[in-house]
Amino acid sequence: MAESWSDLAALSRRLAGPEKRALDRLLTEAAPPWLPQPGPQTNAYLSEADFLFYGGAAGGGKTDLAIGLALTAHRRSIIFRREYAQLQAVVDRTAELLGGRGGYNGQNKVWRLPDRPGEARGSGGRRLELGACQHPGDEQRFQGRPHDLKVFDEVAHFLESQFRFLCGWNRTTAAGQRCRVVATGNPPSDAEGEWVVRFWAPWLDPRHPDPALPGELRWFAVLDGEDREVAGPAPFTHKGEEVTPKSRSFIPSRVEDNLFLVGSGYKAMLQALPEPLRSRMLKGDFAAGQEDDPWQVIPTAWIAAAQARWRPDGKTAAVSGGMDAGTMDAPGIMDAPGTMDALGVDVARGGRDRTILSPRHGTWFAEQEVRAGADTPDGPAVAALVVRALRDGAPVQIDIVGPGASVYDHLVSNGIQAVAMNGAESSSATDRSGKLRFANKRAEWWWAMREALDPGRPPHAPGGPGPLRSRSHGEIALPPDRALLSDLAAPRWKLTARGVQVEGKEEIVKRLGRSPDRGDAAVYALKATPRRRERGPQRYERAERGYDPHRW
Repeated sequence: MAESWSDLAALSRRLAGPEKRALDRLLTEAAPPWLPQPGPQTNAYLSEADFLFYGGAAGGGKTDLAIGLALTAHRRSIIFRREYAQLQAVVDRTAELLGGRGGYNGQNKVWRLPDRPGEARGSGGRRLELGACQHPGDEQRFQGRPHDLKVFDEVAHFLESQFRFLCGWNRTTAAGQRCRVVATGNPPSDAEGEWVVRFWAPWLDPRHPDPALPGELRWFAVLDGEDREVAGPAPFTHKGEEVTPKSRSFIPSRVEDNLFLVGSGYKAMLQALPEPLRSRMLKGDFAAGQEDDPWQVIPTAWIAAAQARWRPDGKTAAVSGGMDAGTMDAPGIMDAPGTMDALGVDVARGGRDRTILSPRHGTWFAEQEVRAGADTPDGPAVAALVVRALRDGAPVQIDIVGPGASVYDHLVSNGIQAVAMNGAESSSATDRSGKLRFANKRAEWWWAMREALDPGRPPHAPGGPGPLRSRSHGEIALPPDRALLSDLAAPRWKLTARGVQVEGKEEIVKRLGRSPDRGDAAVYALKATPRRRERGPQRYERAERGYDPHRW
């Protein structure tokens, strides 16, 4: 008995006469419009992951998988590309597989599909929609529209906020119909696509402590606004709410896995690409270098180098002691994290923003404490977090624009040394060369982080305008957090009549759909502020009192 369409096709080749014609007619009328190729494409088709990423390299049959799933395994499907113009290839390939454009509404970009083989196209209730989200906010147009299959073709082109928002309506009311999200694409080419590596970190991040195998299922839940890997699919209770984990997986594919492209010369075309594009497109190498925007404040490679220097025990090329007086002692090796010299704080402004606490010990930045905005609803709540994290009488350097003002007032009223960070204030500083001025304090602080991370700055030159002055270059150590790297690489700058101007938070949110909270907190922590105890013991004693959240 034949067990697959390929078995029936092989049988047809052995028959002749009326039997062959009858079998060929049966195959033509009843065969599915698409079948996955053996290997990675079949593995992806059969994967049980709720969130599957398929691809990596170019030419592995990514778009075919997306269309094939919609045609054969789902009732209500939608395939997204970042721009509508990019959907033409999907339209053309779908028409090729269906043998024409019958049932396709080009104005609405909806393909009506038959329910069962043999039905006239357009008579059934199955649909394939095509959508695009070119600009931040375009995803709102798809709110409330459920699909049991959501495909993000070239997922690294999408904003993380767009992806997560649209996945919220991955659902169905059809009995027995499976729901899933499928992402396809190549490695991200810039820092804006880094979220893809974080989302599928066990497969894509080479620094992940517990790497996953291709096709392996891992389970995740969103707890306190953060993705957390959990042991398995069993529901559990978190803060009184039952949480059901969702599975993720990644299946790599290359041009060699696509039988339609073998011998076409496409592989040779990929081999001729310049690096690092060659490694990304030919091999699906997620570690290959990214292309920075020419106006990016801090090059991604500088941030990655600082993260590579970081060790959890604080042993790194750094100085022991602090930077309270604005200068530092000779470099050495820290046996353990030294005195806390500053605590940078960025307070959530609502929505998906997070409150971030970034401790700095000399040139070693400790892992950041991240809290969902819902867990820090007011000034007293954030102030309490700050006091628990504070050590050694370090100054708390906090953004006072917006909700941070309330936190600042609570800290000051309790005798804690808090430094108001208002990025809109004017700046009188210059860059290291003394030639560039700054439009405001925000530009000054971000440029100081740029100069502190610059691997080419002179070994004995000042490290920037005020916040850091070092005797050795390349000694800043940042925790190896992909989200922190993305945030520090997010802002862009321009030169104005007033000097260097760095994008404000509102501009970045509009462009990326998220706020660079982690990056801002680290930038605030970099500033060197003398401890209060150096100004007299009486004031220091007052700063060391216990925190009273009711004191105003």
